[in-house]
Amino acid sequence: MTDEEKNAVYDLHLLTIKPQVFICNIDEDTIPAGTNKYVETVQKIAKEQKSEAIVICGKFEADLAEIDDENDRKEFMESAGLKESGLSVLAKHVYHLMGLRTFFTGGSDECRAWTIHEGDKAPQAAGVIHTDFEKGFIKAEAYTVNDLKQYGSEAKIKEAGKYRQEGKDYVVQDGDVLFF
Repeated sequence: MTDEEKNAVYDLHLLTIKPQVFICNIDEDTIPAGTNKYVETVQKIAKEQKSEAIVICGKFEADLAEIDDENDRKEFMESAGLKESGLSVLAKHVYHLMGLRTFFTGGSDECRAWTIHEGDKAPQAAGVIHTDFEKGFIKAEAYTVNDLKQYGSEAKIKEAGKYRQEGKDYVVQDGDVLFF
């Protein structure tokens, strides 16, 4: 559909034009392979429809949900050859499919995650925190969560030259850490 056609039918909220994802529920024996003939069939259909199929094991996820201790959860996932739960993978995929992204703010007393739309610029992201931040936007100081993981502190990020200033035209990226 053209942009004009999309705008014309937007208020109808048609399910047929919304993004979709296929979810395949496999048994516990299939977890290591991550696929079977049924999953492959669904993946083929999803690909034809320009979509994607996510594979989870409902029984495994139910068992995982009953484990309270984080170390035990990690061991349980590792025993199945998983790095993260299927529900976590599904949530991340759907979040991105809906065009949502996350940026972070932090200080000595708290760290927060904020949701924005894909393509939002720095002033719009600042406006999510407070409308006055958007109106009075001058610049954003930025680095990424991955930089923080790699270097361990804001001071070391600065030393490595990864700390930067961004202006009004900067498109905020998923995982940015921003100070307005």
